[in-house]
Amino acid sequence: MSDNKEQTFFTALSDAVLNMDEGTVEEIAHRVIKEKIDAYRAIENGLVDGMNRAGQLFEDEEYFIPEILLCSDAMYAGLNILNPYINREQQRTRKKVVIGVVEGDTHDIGKNLVKTLLDAAGFEVIDLGRDVQPRQIVDAAIAEHADVIALSTLMTTTMDGMAAVVQILQESGQRDAFKVIVGGGPISQTFADRIGADGYAPSAPAAVKLLHKLFKDSIYV
Repeated sequence: MSDNKEQTFFTALSDAVLNMDEGTVEEIAHRVIKEKIDAYRAIENGLVDGMNRAGQLFEDEEYFIPEILLCSDAMYAGLNILNPYINREQQRTRKKVVIGVVEGDTHDIGKNLVKTLLDAAGFEVIDLGRDVQPRQIVDAAIAEHADVIALSTLMTTTMDGMAAVVQILQESGQRDAFKVIVGGGPISQTFADRIGADGYAPSAPAAVKLLHKLFKDSIYV
């Protein structure tokens, strides 16, 4: 198949994700398989591209949380169809992110958005959920051989949990093994610097950009 025809499929997938059209994504994904188009390229150049475009609209305040969630539903619908057809030799080991909301906070919409966009950007994401103790976060990061610990909170009363994670890493001699990034409503760059985090992201798209910067644009190990 010509590159132009393949690109037509990729663009259609990207547009369908951006338009939150789950049904069209599924239809095109099935056609990709039928036409024997490379599934991995369809994911990267179609589904992921669409989610990245949605992330940019979110950052520009043209899309909001409901739109991003619907876009992610469309993306995952396509992934469910295309993933079984990926040539595993094409896959490289990706940087791994352990993400969670710190102990005492049960708000997780922001964390879920970060997870979705990091996943779409190619990172492997391990979601620990919400209200997670600092020691549990560190233990999970070590057990998963993660590269990044991403921490979220929307409450000023739970911010100290982020500092506790960094402190545990320092005391256990593991601080240099992970990049630690923080975000959430009450968090700032000043706070991130004070606790010794590697970076602060004010939004989900900013978290993706921050990790690309920290790893010099390489999502692979």
